[in-house]
Amino acid sequence: MNHHRLRRPALVAVVLAAALSLVAVGCGSSDSGSSKDDPTTTAAGSKDGGAVEAPKKLRIAYQAIPNGDLIVKQQELLEKALPDTEIDWQLFDSGGSVNEAIVAGDIDLGLAGSSPVSRGISNGIDYRVVWIHDVIGDAESLVVKDDIGGIEDLEGKTIATPFASTAHFSLLAALNDAGVDPSKVDIIDSEPDEIYAAWSQGDIDGAYVWNPNLAKIIDDGGKVLISSADLAEKGQTTYDLGVASNAFAEQYPEVLDVWAKAQDQAVSLIQEDPDSAAEIISAELDITPEEAASQIGDLIFVRAAEQAGPNYLGGQLAENLYAAAQFNKEQGEIEEVLDQAAYQDAVDAAPAESVGS
Repeated sequence: MNHHRLRRPALVAVVLAAALSLVAVGCGSSDSGSSKDDPTTTAAGSKDGGAVEAPKKLRIAYQAIPNGDLIVKQQELLEKALPDTEIDWQLFDSGGSVNEAIVAGDIDLGLAGSSPVSRGISNGIDYRVVWIHDVIGDAESLVVKDDIGGIEDLEGKTIATPFASTAHFSLLAALNDAGVDPSKVDIIDSEPDEIYAAWSQGDIDGAYVWNPNLAKIIDDGGKVLISSADLAEKGQTTYDLGVASNAFAEQYPEVLDVWAKAQDQAVSLIQEDPDSAAEIISAELDITPEEAASQIGDLIFVRAAEQAGPNYLGGQLAENLYAAAQFNKEQGEIEEVLDQAAYQDAVDAAPAESVGS
């Protein structure tokens, strides 16, 4: 993956300079005096001159998904907003792997799809949802060989998907909706890059996967049978979510506010200057800006103020996570569904709310 810095156009430099200003000064003060004496913490300035307690190292799990998280990473917004904190970006292949890293205590913040997050909550993972990176639309799809006419033709076929991901959830939902018994389909667990390699070698008949590998398979002759946008219209909406370990969120709430401001500025750039956003994201994914723009267009992005409202973090998301848990239990993917309150308690709108305060 290409990690070089871009030679940015003038407009994006101005927008990101404004973003950094907002991120650096926009968080509230903390009267905690522990950061001076604690070697694991440092301090960043707040708008009223107080100190924001921050860790010496912030460990973030990201994925190769064309959303605002890659802009925050590529433009080093957190590094500039928290100059005394080492920002450790770690690349993961799927939300299931992010769940494992949270449980192991290896990361503080991470990106995972709504299905693995729903499973994580159901299984007692000690974390909370603090951001919606995107609502998944056409960016995840079931793509197959050209001679497969419909979902009902998948019986006896080999279909790859990353287990415990939103794509896996959507594949099962698509089969269920079409009346196809999943046990009659050879569903294999494979990470996105491995899926594209298997497709190229003719080892699979199809896959439910996301961009950029989805786009590669389509370019290589794959045919889309159904997308996550289609499933959303049937009530099976999926998301890419930002999660934080509860221990981190409770110790460093101001850092979450800084992080949310950076994420919101990235979404603003995607919406207001999509060409510059595509250029930045293309550098992270090592694809052309045109390819990045197409893939960005398959996702839906929501600003912080709207995220904090009832249609997202303020209510509907928790209902979606609860419904996903019920579906996963029906499919035998989890052993039990918790009380609905557990999914509500695992969604925290405070960082998104702080952006507009």
